Amino acid sequence: MILLLLRGLLALGLAANGLAMLLAPDTWYHSVPGVPFTGPLNLHFVRDIGCAYLVSAAGLAWRAARPASGAPAALAGALFLLLHAGVHLAETLLGRCGWPALWRDMPGVILPALLALALALPPPARKD
Repeated sequence: MILLLLRGLLALGLAANGLAMLLAPDTWYHSVPGVPFTGPLNLHFVRDIGCAYLVSAAGLAWRAARPASGAPAALAGALFLLLHAGVHLAETLLGRCGWPALWRDMPGVILPALLALALALPPPARKD
């Protein structure tokens, strides 16, 4: 039951972010801490990434509603989030942005990616 709730909550958060990116990209861009420092606003790019967030949300929602059949979709959605988090980590390691930027991105980029992976994977087999 707790996995269902966590999957559903994360899916709702990802969907809200994706919808904000699609429907109000300018507001989203100026509201998310640190985003304006990444470069000028590109409406098309923000909307593209919003679509990816919606797909990730759909995968986790499917996994919440139908745990067995939704696992592959949730894994695909988690993969986008993990790759996105990897870009943030790589840019920090390559010196393109400082460690404070990575810490700022931790709650909104890194942790959701790790949580999505944990919620997408099947539970470990029980050994009785």
